[in-house]
Amino acid sequence: MSEHDQDSSAPEKTRVLIVDDHPIVRQGIKMLLDQEPDMLVCGEAESAAEALADIEKSKPNVVIVDLTLKESSGLDLIKDIKIRYPKLSVLVLSMRDESFYAERVLRAGALGYITKEEGAEKVVEGIRRILDGEVYVSEKLSARIVKEWVSGGVGATEPSLEKLTDREMQVFELIGNGLPTREIAKKLHISVKTIDSHREHIKDKLNIDNAADLLKHAIQWVQCHGGS
Repeated sequence: MSEHDQDSSAPEKTRVLIVDDHPIVRQGIKMLLDQEPDMLVCGEAESAAEALADIEKSKPNVVIVDLTLKESSGLDLIKDIKIRYPKLSVLVLSMRDESFYAERVLRAGALGYITKEEGAEKVVEGIRRILDGEVYVSEKLSARIVKEWVSGGVGATEPSLEKLTDREMQVFELIGNGLPTREIAKKLHISVKTIDSHREHIKDKLNIDNAADLLKHAIQWVQCHGGS
């Protein structure tokens, strides 16, 4: 979207691109960052396609990404960013359950995860920390990751769901949000046949016998973990 001019005589500022499909959220983050003398919001986007175009145009230092985007997935966007711009720092700001999604986000290439329930100061702190090369997550999650690493991965949350690939997890969530197969295929830009294949893999991995039980489990997951 729009590029914000930068005074050439001023010290170079950290350029931030905001990617969220809710305009009011983007406006709130922009107002927050505009108060920081060393930060500049250089662009906004509501979809992965817009974000990638804005990265090329505005050259940000940091991209703030929500996991739920217009006609796209924030997780897929993170992977695309790391392929095309491996040195670009990504910070996720999402309503989704950190205890499950943060590790997937970090594996995809982001350096931090903040829930939208956190205080506004966490966004600024997160940006500064990831620019210093650190990983930024809550203290609770950080302690859990260290504990799992020391114990060789024993005790991970939702072990059965950890078996799902990122794409299978997306399908599982969309099932839980009540979308029929054709709408899921359209949203993810893949064929109905591929969605049917994912559904079968999900049932196998979660030991679910039929479509009704799959729908029930998916709805329960979304209600408990904010997958909408």
